[in-house]
Amino acid sequence: MLAVINAFSPAVSEVNLQNCLAHSVAVTHASCKHAPLFLLETSPGVAEVTFVEKEPAERHAIISWEQKNSCILPEDLKNFYLMTDGFQMTWSVKTDDTPMPLGSMVINSVSKLCRLGGSPMYTLPNAPTLADLEDDTDEEDKPEKPHFDSRSLIFELDPCNGNGKVCLVYKHAKPETEIWFLDRALYWHFLTKTFTAYYRLLITHLGLPQWQYAFTSYGVSPQAKVGQQDPVHISQKPRGRL
Repeated sequence: MLAVINAFSPAVSEVNLQNCLAHSVAVTHASCKHAPLFLLETSPGVAEVTFVEKEPAERHAIISWEQKNSCILPEDLKNFYLMTDGFQMTWSVKTDDTPMPLGSMVINSVSKLCRLGGSPMYTLPNAPTLADLEDDTDEEDKPEKPHFDSRSLIFELDPCNGNGKVCLVYKHAKPETEIWFLDRALYWHFLTKTFTAYYRLLITHLGLPQWQYAFTSYGVSPQAKVGQQDPVHISQKPRGRL
């Protein structure tokens, strides 16, 4: 991933990135846009960075959400919403002087933090629910997967442009929440234990297409890799699965 960032701008070094990510702890509780804006606006290959300003969520809206869903938002996510009711930033790269949309970073607002599962996927009689379709087997030596039945409460944090969903997960037997990625085949992939840690990942990957698939066993698709590399003329191979 650092190779992608370095391709945008030689000035954005690994040290600069780590300094920016260290600052992102404060970003979650102060100004959520500064860290990604720093990385993007200082990169000459990037064009049209668009940040959607959002007002802080009303405290009563958060309380109403918690009462409606019978669960308490984790403290770091609650503090985030009290600073900004969601997050949306997009950016493009220059190809032959024509901007091409590439990156998209989204965190749903409180009102769009909707529960997944339970209701039928289709409006037909006896239509299957997500719980009927999910893979119910757990793998050894890996975190217990979320479930679309009474064992878990699952809420959508990011629709991932239709490439899956990043979810806030409450497990029935545990008081802590976790952040998981649900791919389009309805397989679960663990991302982080906290929202703050997930926010750091979001900043690190800058909303590149399908970046969440780097945390799956099959990785980012070849098409997404081409979309990430060709427009910015990356000359060195990125580290890791990206």
